[in-house]
Amino acid sequence: MKNSRKLCVDILNNVFSKEAYSNIILRNELKKNSFNDKDKALITEIVYGTIKYKYTIDKILGSFLKKGIESLDPFVLNILRSAIYQIRYLDKVPTFAAVNEAVEIAKLYSSVSASKLVNGVLRNYIRDLDKTYYNKNNLIESLCFNYSFDKWLVNMFIKQYGEKITEQILSGLNERPVTSVRVNPLKITYDEAYEELTKLGYDIEEGYVCPEAIVINKGKNIEDNPLFREGKITVQDESAMLVAPSLGFCEELKVLDLCSAPGGKSTHISELSNDKANVIAFDIHENKLSLIKENAYRLGINNILYKQMDASVFNENLKASADAVLIDVPCSGLGIIKKKPEIKYTKNIKALEDIIKIQRKIMLSSIEYVKTNGTIIYSTCTLNKRENIENINWLIKNYPSISIEPIFFGNLPNFIYENGMITILPNKYMDGFFIAKLKRKW
Repeated sequence: MKNSRKLCVDILNNVFSKEAYSNIILRNELKKNSFNDKDKALITEIVYGTIKYKYTIDKILGSFLKKGIESLDPFVLNILRSAIYQIRYLDKVPTFAAVNEAVEIAKLYSSVSASKLVNGVLRNYIRDLDKTYYNKNNLIESLCFNYSFDKWLVNMFIKQYGEKITEQILSGLNERPVTSVRVNPLKITYDEAYEELTKLGYDIEEGYVCPEAIVINKGKNIEDNPLFREGKITVQDESAMLVAPSLGFCEELKVLDLCSAPGGKSTHISELSNDKANVIAFDIHENKLSLIKENAYRLGINNILYKQMDASVFNENLKASADAVLIDVPCSGLGIIKKKPEIKYTKNIKALEDIIKIQRKIMLSSIEYVKTNGTIIYSTCTLNKRENIENINWLIKNYPSISIEPIFFGNLPNFIYENGMITILPNKYMDGFFIAKLKRKW
């Protein structure tokens, strides 16, 4: 079995140097190594926390390195990053333990000189823990350092939302997310699921906004839970749970889900229609269709058809064929940073511009696929208004046959309604999200 803190450094190397997905590599590594639950929790905390606060940590480290962090071997740099995170953000980890572990890992897996450098930097840091590393009179610098976001992203949010909401967004994106599950009414009632989860020792509460949601605050891995294995519940964020009900459909509807994998929204449509709606789930990657099939089978759903297709390329065979089209388009993912913190550092302005072109191609195909008086649901897990409200405004301006159908989910502190569309700000319970409901008039 690997040393737990050494494993943290290895995972960080893969995320920062090889662009691995933190959630996937962390899950795979924990499965391969026989750590107890306490060690698993610590590894998860250190990995996600170090990624989350990388900007801030690098600012701190840069002040102690004459040649900058770029001069360091990536392995040694990530030893320092993970140690600074533990010292600065984890009250339960003694400072001496974090320093000693970091020095030992550097000595064993790098070199004696590297261990001396690690020891020197960390000792210098802990001599003055109250040192200021930014201009407190500069709002942008303060927000960047305190919430650990790059300047371009903070500037973009301020330009789009203003200072007050931007700080709410940054705070929400740094929250430790809860696990939300959706109760499957095809197999169990809400009350029965709630009672069974309680008996299994889970610390739970009712959903934040969705009537079919249960929030799991503490408990063992939900995928090992018998209710999950039997298809009585499935994991889904409450923001995403609002998409299927937005359709306002009846059981006879034909629905195209153009960007379906892994199938959370397709299967939710099926559940809400008592497995009677005609749902066709598409994805550009054929191997991802198997994920939808697996989920549907586990949930006892039989009404979904599965087809490979590039949603950005128009398919003449689908023209005017559907009562409703769901487009949960590929996006920058800025609303799910609390679950995938590396998004903070893997996105840039150009990447956002490129994705908008793809989104608009999918939008244009979707309006051709829906029948007259049919419904289009557009959703993203980003907070970039250019991918959200501006895309919808562009579509309506250029295609007068399309209009907005107002949606309303109640008045909550993290809900922003604008011209009938909803932006969901991130908090402990919900991802940052956007939903618009459109109608084709002719």
